[in-house]
Amino acid sequence: MVAAVLQLALLLHVRNTLIDSASEGARHGALLGSDPADGAARAAELIRAGLADSYADDVTAQVVTADGVSLVQVTVRAPMPVVGLFGPGDGLEVVGHAALEVAP
Repeated sequence: MVAAVLQLALLLHVRNTLIDSASEGARHGALLGSDPADGAARAAELIRAGLADSYADDVTAQVVTADGVSLVQVTVRAPMPVVGLFGPGDGLEVVGHAALEVAP
């Protein structure tokens, strides 16, 4: 029972770290003078700093439109930790969004 609780806590930590990194990457990529690729690179850098390098292998960014607003979307696909940090690839997918800054 204790091992299951610890694994669940690890899964939540990994998920929250990925969500935070994707959101921060989107904010970075949405800055005036940046592009979405900068956001993906920032998200991958944050993931590598907080988790294993393999969690930053599939980070993408693009500009999307929602309700007429241009957004930078950073998507992270990573393994779902089932036993320690090991698990099936592409088990988790998280997305971060930020409004694209435009020059006045």
